Amino acid sequence: MYPISPQLAAFVAKTESFASDDSSLAGLRQAYNRMCQAFTPPAPDSLSITDFSLAGVGVRSYLPTTSAHPDGWPCLLYIHGGGWVVGGLDSHDFMCFELASALQVLVIAIDYRLAPEHPFPAAYEDCRAVWQAIQAGQGPHVINLQQLVVMGDSAGGNLAAALCLGLRDDRQPLPRAQVLIYPGLGGPANLPSRRDCMDAPLLSSADTEGYLALYLRGSGKPSPYAMPLLAEDLSGLPKAFIAVAQFDPLRDDGLLYAERLRAAGVASVLYPGEGLVHGCLRARRQAPEVDQLYDCLLQYLGREGLTQV
Repeated sequence: MYPISPQLAAFVAKTESFASDDSSLAGLRQAYNRMCQAFTPPAPDSLSITDFSLAGVGVRSYLPTTSAHPDGWPCLLYIHGGGWVVGGLDSHDFMCFELASALQVLVIAIDYRLAPEHPFPAAYEDCRAVWQAIQAGQGPHVINLQQLVVMGDSAGGNLAAALCLGLRDDRQPLPRAQVLIYPGLGGPANLPSRRDCMDAPLLSSADTEGYLALYLRGSGKPSPYAMPLLAEDLSGLPKAFIAVAQFDPLRDDGLLYAERLRAAGVASVLYPGEGLVHGCLRARRQAPEVDQLYDCLLQYLGREGLTQV
């Protein structure tokens, strides 16, 4: 039903092999962590990796040891995916290794609190707290605040978009750009991709509904900071790179957000992700269509002052 390449199909099969019969929250997290570990390469020798906290929130920094920026590091603030429910610092090491190494910039990943133990707005507030701490010059690294980009995948893309909305609304300094990879942005249930990709590989429409319900548990009236597509006004936001996956129930969230950003006068690059599935970032160097996404992503970040060497 979903015409993906043999290489991507092999990646999907390997990913699905870690599924567990234990459907409890603990079982779900353990299975996800095992899957992530299987796709995580060894840490590059060219990176210095440090765990610390900013504003009481755990973070991990990835600092290239092969170059120096005496005026402050260009920095990518990374927010991991996992439906707001699974994942952490270890789960997205693979992505942070790649970004820090390829671009020779500082990457800082946020270990935000997870739902359902900590539903919205906990994760959003943690991301804001880390952002404010960086703006205040806290932490061991000197950061060039003019070259600070926020990025996230899936639920992390949601949090990156929400962070930009909240900062704009409060007239706070904004990132240079926002990078959203197959984000879940709270689009309506009748979007075509919800139906067309109902049982897509690695993420079904039922999965997206389940994760969102856990994240919003007890939060009352939905907020644009939980579901950015609810925001009435998208003007004044940072420029955006939005990548979607063709076979993903969340595809139309990203398409709609890019369309609305452009209509509001915000420069937006949309990567259509032909042949891709949700979660495919882990298939780096395993499928050419995924490598093509990385190439476009790295080129975009290089143009935005996160210099590629």
